[in-house]
Amino acid sequence: QAQVAMVVKTDICGFSGLRIYPGHGITYVRADQKSFKFVSRKSKSLFIQRMNPRKIAWTQLYRRMHKKGTMEEAARKKTKRVNKTTTKAVVGASLEVIRAKRNQKPEVRAAAREAALREVKEKNKAKQAAKKAEKPKPQPAKAPMPKGGKQSKAQNKGGAKGRYK
Repeated sequence: QAQVAMVVKTDICGFSGLRIYPGHGITYVRADQKSFKFVSRKSKSLFIQRMNPRKIAWTQLYRRMHKKGTMEEAARKKTKRVNKTTTKAVVGASLEVIRAKRNQKPEVRAAAREAALREVKEKNKAKQAAKKAEKPKPQPAKAPMPKGGKQSKAQNKGGAKGRYK
């Protein structure tokens, strides 16, 4: 004799989010013909007063927002994934070359870096010298400025009140 569980169709309150069982609750129809079901007169009243259910402690929205009653989820521990680091060959460098560079002493590595930097600086100096050797061409001299120097608009017009010379 298998027992069959009875299924009851329940609605959800439009304000509090609680279940409304058959034969319970209040249906409210707004002027725009949208209907809402409420579990009690209290939740209907708060809805009509335009109260925010997220700020009222007994509603489901408040409880969800403030993480209340989620003990089952908190009990499960999340397993941390461990990242495995492996060295792989890169284009232009085999695995042996990479391992040899990693195992080098820091002094040797620093000396190699300084030598490479010195080489780059020497190349840049050579380029600059080549540019300088190529560049020196005399530029045409500009016409000399008039002796009076720059004049303002007022001086050009002849002074205040529009009098001209």
